[in-house]
Amino acid sequence: MNEKEQEHHLSEKHHMKILWEEFFKSDNDTLAQDATLVEKASIVGRVGIMLLSCGTGAWRVRDSMDTIARTLGITCSTDIGLVSIEYTCFDVDNESYSQTLSLAATGVNMTKLNELEKFVRQFEAGDGQWTIGQIHKRLREISNQKSAYSSVISGLSSGLACAGFIFLLGGGLPEVICAFFGAGVGNYVRSLMGKRKITLVAKIAVAVAVACVVYFACFHIGTLLFHLDHHHAYGYIGAMLFVIPGFPFITSGLDMSKLDMRSGLERLTYAILIITIATMAGWAVATILNLHPGSMLKLKIDPGILTFLRLIASFCGVFGFSIMFNSRPNMAATAAIIGAMANTLRLSLVDYVHIAPALAAFIGALLAGLLASIVRQKVGFPRIAITVPSIVIMVPGLYMYRAVFNFGITNINIGAFWITEALMIVVALPLGLLAARILTDKKWRHAD
Repeated sequence: MNEKEQEHHLSEKHHMKILWEEFFKSDNDTLAQDATLVEKASIVGRVGIMLLSCGTGAWRVRDSMDTIARTLGITCSTDIGLVSIEYTCFDVDNESYSQTLSLAATGVNMTKLNELEKFVRQFEAGDGQWTIGQIHKRLREISNQKSAYSSVISGLSSGLACAGFIFLLGGGLPEVICAFFGAGVGNYVRSLMGKRKITLVAKIAVAVAVACVVYFACFHIGTLLFHLDHHHAYGYIGAMLFVIPGFPFITSGLDMSKLDMRSGLERLTYAILIITIATMAGWAVATILNLHPGSMLKLKIDPGILTFLRLIASFCGVFGFSIMFNSRPNMAATAAIIGAMANTLRLSLVDYVHIAPALAAFIGALLAGLLASIVRQKVGFPRIAITVPSIVIMVPGLYMYRAVFNFGITNINIGAFWITEALMIVVALPLGLLAARILTDKKWRHAD
């Protein structure tokens, strides 16, 4: 590609790649402490936008940017949204430098987040005694880390997650098998569309539609071969639950609790957008295929065995979601163990102690947060990489879908009931994590 063709190619892109090295006039052997304000500020901004691209909340991005800035001897003031950062850095001579950075799209990558947090800790521990070349090299290595898994693995992980999810919602073996294939193919399609940079609305709508159709096809094959009861068709909702926007939902509540209103509201709006697209797409396909939400056949299982199976299903569900969030297997397994305990406790409180679902969700999220704090001290994984996957399984996707379905057929009273139930649980989940964070994290507990 010649220079003219490159210019034309770049002019067609809405988001151009930042060539970070061009901000630096000092050579690669210069210590970062001795760099100019522009160079120091560029390091701060580069770390911040890389963290934001991983899906973490505004508080963590700001804290890391402040850590880098303090280590370099400058002050940083930043305003963070869902896909953009505006910040200004000041030095001791009262000179300032401002930048505005933005992402083309948001996503979740816990492996990259873990590496970035390690870099920030190492940079602070070394008192900033890194050369510019060393910083460029390390950040380039982290930036070049793409999705940790292929589209096939992503599809299989979503199938595993939704199979566990539908069992926890009351589904039996037919629902589990059909949801596995439906969610697996649906998320495989979404992953392929993501690699081709397809826009969010089309990607979610097509993935959900494919998941529902595949579930429907698997159910009919099962009906022909094994004469399945028609009640098993109601499990199609489980096939679309892989699109639940757990990270933006949870981080929006955490950000607003720290008065990061811009980030919190943008994340909440983004999550609502995904839920709206997914539920409307699911409703449209269900209407075409003459499906509707209903009660699945009640499982006749001993409470002790049911509790054990819920532990297994919760482990599988959280592990699957963690892999979808690009966590390494050891990180995913850690989150899965915590999620299995927290979610099984939640379900047991509802079924056997008859606690309100929202209060049970709060207690489950609180336990997940407390356990994550202990684990973080032992192994150093990012807290959010453990807590969010462990409680995504608690997000009431079934209630949200039932609400939209009933609104779509003008059953307003029933739709309002389900959306109210969903909202109570959605609010309770981040509150549980927030309570755990306040109890265990001195830095989070204080406003400064």
